[in-house]
Amino acid sequence: MPETLPASLRIGLLTHSVNPRGGVVHTLELARALHELGHRVTVFAPAAPGEELFRATPHEVDLVPVPPPPKALADRVGEHIEALRAHLARRLESESFDILHTHDGIGGNALADLVDAGRIDGFVRTVHHLDPFEDTRLAAWQARSVQRARQVLCVSPGWCMTLKREFGIEAALVSNGVDCERFQRTPGPRDAALRRHFALRPGAPLYLAIGGIEARKNSVRLLEAFVRVRDEHPAAQLVIAGGASLLDHSACWRDFHALAAEVGLVAGRDLVLTGPLLDDDVPPLLRCADALVMPSLREGFGLVVLEALACGTPVVVSGIPPFTEYLEEAAIDGHALYADPHDTASIAAAMRRAVDPARARSLAAAVPPVCRHYSWPASAQRHLALYAALLHPTP
Repeated sequence: MPETLPASLRIGLLTHSVNPRGGVVHTLELARALHELGHRVTVFAPAAPGEELFRATPHEVDLVPVPPPPKALADRVGEHIEALRAHLARRLESESFDILHTHDGIGGNALADLVDAGRIDGFVRTVHHLDPFEDTRLAAWQARSVQRARQVLCVSPGWCMTLKREFGIEAALVSNGVDCERFQRTPGPRDAALRRHFALRPGAPLYLAIGGIEARKNSVRLLEAFVRVRDEHPAAQLVIAGGASLLDHSACWRDFHALAAEVGLVAGRDLVLTGPLLDDDVPPLLRCADALVMPSLREGFGLVVLEALACGTPVVVSGIPPFTEYLEEAAIDGHALYADPHDTASIAAAMRRAVDPARARSLAAAVPPVCRHYSWPASAQRHLALYAALLHPTP
């Protein structure tokens, strides 16, 4: 740790949801690692009535009350920005933070408002990915959250380059991590119970997608590819887990379910939609799967890919950044298979290769070295170095 950094920093981390999205998981894992290094951390997250954070934490969590949905997306985002701004302003009346660090545009705009009001000097913004918004308010808020930050961080080189190209911003690279005590290939007591609960078929290929049904996740092409795979493996199952999101994915849902009905896939038998999962059910579900399939059209990092690999589960991913930036070794040893996300046949071919019995036997004894390369303590140390540079800039 840099010598100029105090032994204990007061750090506020802001995230956009209480649900297990990748950026939220990153925020909580970073918070835990910073807490374990002796820093005082509070995570701020908006929560509608009755909502709670999806996992227990060792550090403080401050849930910011927001109105319940449904409502037009831009109106909801505006309400969340205002609620977070007002909530933080009240806390700043009685305490101060060395670092305020947001992982989304909602927090970025709330903090930019506090900068404008003279309540804080600046803030840090991590960009996991940016979304193309047709609504001008949403587009403006997203840009402002990046442009007004004193320091911008990214979890992949590709997004660093995107920010340089689109905003002229030199973003610093930080890493994701994986908890290899939690995500491991040794079966646990919940594995068999989870198989029974979701009626997962023994001996048939089980494909898993995590993140719900979204256009960005390429869910319709994934389903089209699964239909092709069933020509060879008629008993195969596709499980799609999670999906709680602030954004409106109803159009993709309609297309997805229309296709499922057209080809005769039976919900709960051929196609299993789990909805939001208990946090403790994620590692067992990854172990139950024969392959994690993530043919995303756009992704910030794909944190669940690291978690699947730590469980010994092969992954099928798009042959695009960020996957090609950090999966080179896993692709060489066969644990990661690339597919063209715009080509259903390519996705289906990679899905077939992922469950080939001979290939599975060859990988059974080889655990990808993700745990050597990605850890949350190492990510926290990188963040602390950047915080120190921000608090004590070089003349």
